[in-house]
Amino acid sequence: MSFMIVVAILAAAALYGIMIYNKLVKNRQMVQEGWSGIDVQLKRRSNLIPNLLAAVKGYMSHEKSLLEDITAMRAKAQQAENADPETRAKAEGALSGGLLKLFAVMENYPDLKANQNVMDFQNSLEEIEDQIQMSRRYYNGAVRNMNVLVESFPSNFIANYFKFEKSEFFEIEDAAARKLPKVEF
Repeated sequence: MSFMIVVAILAAAALYGIMIYNKLVKNRQMVQEGWSGIDVQLKRRSNLIPNLLAAVKGYMSHEKSLLEDITAMRAKAQQAENADPETRAKAEGALSGGLLKLFAVMENYPDLKANQNVMDFQNSLEEIEDQIQMSRRYYNGAVRNMNVLVESFPSNFIANYFKFEKSEFFEIEDAAARKLPKVEF
């Protein structure tokens, strides 16, 4: 009889371990899915920027250095595509800051405010920024859930044994660069 109790306890422990392992796998997949969502939106933004810069270049001849800076920031963000979330966040945060400056300077150009192409690009960038923000919230939520499992008892034993690791949050440090302002044309 006591042998059966020991076997039942071991079977229950094994099943519990399997459940924890499967939960860790699920959360790792959710983190990867969240990161993929961020990546897609950042690439959409990156692809839109050259068109926006081309549209404003003729109007903003005195702002050549700003346009060149944004181009350089975009290149750095593209180089950071395969980097860890912290490095990528810094590069993307700098690019967001550059875009903020661009939209602030655009306010000084009345002809630019009337240009439908520029307005369309600005609206598209605003939509993409909203999508980036939503993707970042999803990703960070998935990271939080994964990190809780990796660090909490008893799932930390399974996580350590199978080498599950904590994930990094994707956070833009500069609060001003977190969202493009609404610019009225």
